[in-house]
Amino acid sequence: MMSDRNLSPELLEQELASLRQEVATLKTEKAAFEVQQKLLENLVDLEHSSAQGEVLQASLQATLDLVTALTDAEKGSLFLLEASGKVVDAILSRAEVTPKQRAKLIGNVLDRGLAGWVCDRREIGLISDTEHDTRWLTLPDQPYTVRSALAVPIQRGEQLLGILTLLHPEPDHFSPELARQIDLTTNRLGLVLENARLYFQLRQYSAALDNELETGRQIQIDFLPDRVYQPPNWELAACFHPAKQVAGDFYDTFPLGNYVGLAIADVCDKGVGAAFFMALMRSLIRVFSGQTQLDGLSIVTGEDRQLLPKLSSQTQALQAVELTNQYVAQNHWKLSMFATMFFGVLDPATGLLTYINGGHEPLFLVNNSGIKQTLNPTGPAVGMMPNMKFGIAQVQFESGDILLGYTDGVTEGKNTDGELFTPQRLRSLLEHPAKSAGELLTRIETKLFDHIDRAIQFDDITMLAVQRL
Repeated sequence: MMSDRNLSPELLEQELASLRQEVATLKTEKAAFEVQQKLLENLVDLEHSSAQGEVLQASLQATLDLVTALTDAEKGSLFLLEASGKVVDAILSRAEVTPKQRAKLIGNVLDRGLAGWVCDRREIGLISDTEHDTRWLTLPDQPYTVRSALAVPIQRGEQLLGILTLLHPEPDHFSPELARQIDLTTNRLGLVLENARLYFQLRQYSAALDNELETGRQIQIDFLPDRVYQPPNWELAACFHPAKQVAGDFYDTFPLGNYVGLAIADVCDKGVGAAFFMALMRSLIRVFSGQTQLDGLSIVTGEDRQLLPKLSSQTQALQAVELTNQYVAQNHWKLSMFATMFFGVLDPATGLLTYINGGHEPLFLVNNSGIKQTLNPTGPAVGMMPNMKFGIAQVQFESGDILLGYTDGVTEGKNTDGELFTPQRLRSLLEHPAKSAGELLTRIETKLFDHIDRAIQFDDITMLAVQRL
């Protein structure tokens, strides 16, 4: 380093000029760094937003205000473009401009002004003095004075995403060095805009999908009974907790002449596909249990037709399970969809329940002493293969007896440690007397969701309880 006595006035002035240049460069680089840091913060803020318009506008406005302040620009503009070059959004730091002036200004600037020049050439446009540069477009009713201007393309790869313009009323305000630093900043801004667009496109797609799923959820709810059918001297109660917006579980209660149809089922898989099959199987069970023919298909076929008068109405209705199995296996076998299903026909006058358990979880008939009887499967799951046979069984309700049906979402409910609720926990809850079907379901629900706690519910949870009063 030179000593002061060896420096001539000329050398001292040169060294001071060099130091001033270094300081100016450092300030500019610091400003660019601060801009990039703020842009990153704005991008992070987008992740916490639910409204594209409001937050993207606020983020871009904050970006424009920051760049304007760091460059001491008087005015600024940020135009967002789509692939065709059409302006999809514009942020202006000009509060005094009316909406009409704003629209006219944007159109003229992009058609003939500096922004249009930059848009065509994809390069920085720097005007030291607008009075001596043909790229500047002076409008007759322009509401402010501009002598120096800087326009920088915002690009991501080959795509032009937007144009940033900065204006000042004095000439020579923007230097080539500052233009270079702003160009570096707009490279980062291009990344922000691209990520924001991709992010919000995903959000829009997700919102549209959510709307469709919500419609599906409402349709599925309409397939479930709007109220649980209550025959005289009986109490029926149900609960339904889908793991997703749509579910593969279903339950049903409906009158069948002098009898009552009771169903609970679990379609394999989850989500939309399972929900479609849930609706199909629920409809088929209702139709085939209440009619003897549909499109040439009959409840009792072949040589068994002559036995029809000898079959009880309950047994005839239960043939709906076999017919549903045949229809699904023959027409939808490529999808490999099936359901475990319990379908019973209850005679409320006598308390006799005739049923088929197609591969479903065992149901429990309980009284004040605990589990009285277990209703195990009498056949395979419904829809797996054609021509399957389903056994028919019966159980007799006494006064106070409660039948509990459930899907495996109950016993397989997991807590945060991955521990299952288990059939043993369920059975232990059935060993204590319950005053009503509703009280029993509430007891199980409470213990089950206490067990699951904050864990994600992975499977649909459905229960149906029937009590003879």
